[in-house]
Amino acid sequence: MDGGVTVVTNPLVNVRLTSSISSFEVQRRFNRGISIAELKGKLEMVLGATPSCMDLDLFSVSDKFLQKMDDNEALLGSFPVDDDCRIHVTDRSGQMSEFSDVSKVEKFEIPEDSYEKRTDSARSFMKKHRVGVYNEEEMAKKIADLAAREEEHKAAADAISVGSRCQVQVSGQPTKLGTVMYVGTADFKPGYWVGLKYDEPMGKHDGTVNGKQYFECEDKYGAFVKPLNVKVGDFPEEDFGIDEM
Repeated sequence: MDGGVTVVTNPLVNVRLTSSISSFEVQRRFNRGISIAELKGKLEMVLGATPSCMDLDLFSVSDKFLQKMDDNEALLGSFPVDDDCRIHVTDRSGQMSEFSDVSKVEKFEIPEDSYEKRTDSARSFMKKHRVGVYNEEEMAKKIADLAAREEEHKAAADAISVGSRCQVQVSGQPTKLGTVMYVGTADFKPGYWVGLKYDEPMGKHDGTVNGKQYFECEDKYGAFVKPLNVKVGDFPEEDFGIDEM
């Protein structure tokens, strides 16, 4: 070689496929050398859409829109397609996939009294083996544990005052700082809840849930969490480096 660099590109690419006619995502491998028209033909077998009614949009690995794939003569490899990119297929025919249209599926129902008498049903099996709700001891223990947990939440709620600064830690979410705006029961779910106004727009609402206003704050700053997730204390609002008025 004359000191040049040869770039070897894998002729095959693995892509994720989504469509307007199905809620499922599938993965397929295609040759970069096929045309978009040929790709649509292959997608017809996968998704059931008609090639002439397909619009293809290309998204990056992180699901950022890249560009439309609207040139049927262009090769797949001429687009910035990498492994795990996503191609979304919009079906302009308006048809619904036969696999997702449950309205056409004949429904079978059995009367409650007939089902109760069957010996080969899931209910019969659960009764025989004392599973789930048919295990009185297990259910009694679950009810007792739930009642004890609710008492803990009530005790925690009693120790929280409206206007207090707090730190909130919910499993699987980042730690948040805010101000207590509401403490007590609510209509949207049983039990005791603490209404919060976060320092940042990390909430879900403006203090109103299902049409009922529990407190006021800016939209996306409000949230409700269980009392045991709230720690009251001296948590000053963070300075986000704003040095201009």
